[in-house]
Amino acid sequence: MGGPKRYIRSELDRAGVPVRKRVNITRIKDDKLRAAYIADRKLEEDARSPLRRKVWDAYRATHLVHLGLDIHWNDVVGVDFFDPYKRKQRILDNALPEIESVDQLIGHLREAVPEMDVPTLRWFCYHREVARALHYRPYTIPKKSGGVRHIWAPLPRLKALQRWILHNIAERLPRHGAAHGFVVGRSIVTNARAHTGAQVLVNADLKDFFPTYTFPRVKGIFRAAGYLEGIATLLTLLCTEAPRLPLTVDGEKLFVASGPRCLPQGSPASPALTNAACLRLDRRLAGYAAKGGWRYTRYADDLTFSLPTDSDSGQRVRALLQAIHIITADEGLTVHPDKTTVRRPGQLMEVTGLVVNGSGEPRVPRAFRRRLRAALHNLEQGRPLPAGESPARLMGYAAFLHSADPEEGRRQLEALQAQLASL
Repeated sequence: MGGPKRYIRSELDRAGVPVRKRVNITRIKDDKLRAAYIADRKLEEDARSPLRRKVWDAYRATHLVHLGLDIHWNDVVGVDFFDPYKRKQRILDNALPEIESVDQLIGHLREAVPEMDVPTLRWFCYHREVARALHYRPYTIPKKSGGVRHIWAPLPRLKALQRWILHNIAERLPRHGAAHGFVVGRSIVTNARAHTGAQVLVNADLKDFFPTYTFPRVKGIFRAAGYLEGIATLLTLLCTEAPRLPLTVDGEKLFVASGPRCLPQGSPASPALTNAACLRLDRRLAGYAAKGGWRYTRYADDLTFSLPTDSDSGQRVRALLQAIHIITADEGLTVHPDKTTVRRPGQLMEVTGLVVNGSGEPRVPRAFRRRLRAALHNLEQGRPLPAGESPARLMGYAAFLHSADPEEGRRQLEALQAQLASL
């Protein structure tokens, strides 16, 4: 009791270590007295050092202390000037878990990682510019349009924590009705269905979508939800990571941060957090679309607008494209210059990979179906798959077909499973 200083003094007294009053050693003229004073001080310091380490270890076991370079942290989690208006009411309105302290956060996170404690939380949250190990498994996948997509897949325990944040916080945050990506009950099919019968279809793609949501922006999502500064900081650290480059120094592999922390593509929490972050963007784009007679939806970074009539379409398209660039730039986002398309009924109209020409249900493109059937036929005949194809990719194709056409998709999945089982 009484704090670290009193504890150390009591332990010194219990051990019989003399604690001398501090004096200026140059004022001790007698050589023997000076030598005795120095000996006592050395004895005291030798006994005091391990006690200080013990006190510090005990403190770190119950306090986060520090979370890395440029990460502001204070172990006293409290209200501040930047808390949103009626923040606790926001938490109640959205049925979010009440988290007012680090201990409360740890208690909730134990649902995902039972061994969670302060040191473990610090280990997951600590930011390092140069790291020896990562909480993610980075890899790349080819893009349909060329190039590669960088995926950062969280390791199992971090993934469990991010799933907890997804289900208990991110999915419950307000989002616009135009958002169809990663929303329960919605899919690429519901996104495409909103644009069937279009006479004009405009697709735009947001460039570097997930990396755009850096640490401050993600933290702002949790602050706006009603969480205190410190709690928002911890939640953001659990959901973000810096892009990193591997580097070998003296035979040791290191991972060096090459940019600011941001939402990693591959985290289960990232898409839902972007839906919350895009609330104002969706409101503005949907508002403009409604005034101009356009229909608007967004699936992650894909923006889609359609007109049910072709009247004055040229002028309306030019005005729409200008508005998209202005609004997205104002929201801190960038439209990809090479991925904006304008289509009309005489052309193939696709929304999130599904054809929406005509008034029927969205459907998988005919060329896609043929490619899947041809690959299945090759398997049945014992022929090798085309370059770049694999059984896993074929299963993905069949699952995609099933999302739009459950009956045919089920047949293809069953046929593929039968063929793969016989290999």
